[in-house]
Amino acid sequence: MMEQLDDGLTPMEVSVFEPAAERDARNRVLPPEEWMLHQPLIDEIARLKVERKAVVLAHNYQTPEIFHGVADLTGDSLALARLAATSDAEVIVMCGVHFMAETAKILNPERTVLIPDLAAGCSLADSITGADVRLLRQRYPDAPVVTYVNTSAEVKAESDICCTSSNALEVVESLDAERVLFLPDRYLGHWVASQTSKELILWQGACEVHERFSAAQVRGLREDGKPLQVLAHPECPPDVLAEADYVGSTSGMINHLKRVRPPRVVLITECSMSDNVALELPEIEFVRPCNLCPHMKRISLTKIRDSLLQRRHEVQVDPQLAQRARRAVERMLAIG
Repeated sequence: MMEQLDDGLTPMEVSVFEPAAERDARNRVLPPEEWMLHQPLIDEIARLKVERKAVVLAHNYQTPEIFHGVADLTGDSLALARLAATSDAEVIVMCGVHFMAETAKILNPERTVLIPDLAAGCSLADSITGADVRLLRQRYPDAPVVTYVNTSAEVKAESDICCTSSNALEVVESLDAERVLFLPDRYLGHWVASQTSKELILWQGACEVHERFSAAQVRGLREDGKPLQVLAHPECPPDVLAEADYVGSTSGMINHLKRVRPPRVVLITECSMSDNVALELPEIEFVRPCNLCPHMKRISLTKIRDSLLQRRHEVQVDPQLAQRARRAVERMLAIG
């Protein structure tokens, strides 16, 4: 967090002294003129974070001015769940979607959790309810329920264990059962099922961003004949994953790029991901087919400032519901 400096300069006054290397890196993802427009809000948010003893968590799909400008901690949904669980801040501002803020509150019941826009939802989370899970349990009483974290607290509370795209296979393999209810993303479930001997019973949910990608689109990106490595998120349809050179979560993609350093890549996921990764890996050329998440893009610097200033949109979860949901999330985190 940014604090008052020893010489008495405020963050706004010191911003002009940003190191040249850091400034040049930021200018690779946004032009200097845009950073100049954003800087007053960035500086105001830095001041408010100190006053409120707050930490800002940002998902990999947030825009660069949020991801690189004000976020204290960044990552995919698994990383943010872990960071929320270990945070000692009095206030957590979740720059993501509502289920992520709920997860942060579930893991930090005594802390204030804010989301800058209550309407930042998720098509996948909206595809299933707690009542749906209870009905599935009646139909398949011997099958444990693995629930993707992209779900409401109510659904997590009806589950045995949660997972993310980073650890879904590991979670499924950890269960002493030959048949598993895997909810709610059918494409992630299909991907996991292709790598395990266990039988997965799938729900028909999907992410509206990843579902729009097609195999024909991926093939079209290769038509110019230039070397291109395709990295795809497992929430994409199976024909898209079949065209990919690597399939993994957003954190998995980042680690793969750092390890392999391909000269030219395309990330088949939400398009702000490429902007944020490009800053750290300037030697890689990113081809950018752009599917935006309309829910993630509801979060803005202005809304983050207002959320901190007015303690706006505090996330609450019924304590009894949260206790049940916490068990499923903590079991996931214990997997490693």
